[in-house]
Amino acid sequence: MKLIDIKKIKESEFSVTVTKETITRHTVFVSESTFSTFGNGKLTKEQLIKKSFLFLLQREPQSSILQTFDLSEIANYFPEYENIANIGWIDVSG
Repeated sequence: MKLIDIKKIKESEFSVTVTKETITRHTVFVSESTFSTFGNGKLTKEQLIKKSFLFLLQREPQSSILQTFDLSEIANYFPEYENIANIGWIDVSG
């Protein structure tokens, strides 16, 4: 089973399941504005979500990740998230 499984519900709504110590489910919204701001033309929405969750898992337990949120909210808690598209250590190829 994948660590992070992403399913598209609507154009801007995704279901994300994280399987690590336990299984958590999240509903994530990615507006076109958020996508263009944080994806920086380098990532698909799914890659941006995966990279965002890997980023969050490096900073907090999966149980602390909100169940429902807009991806842009991450920058309110972690200012370094603004550069998520350019952070090279997060591999989204798999």
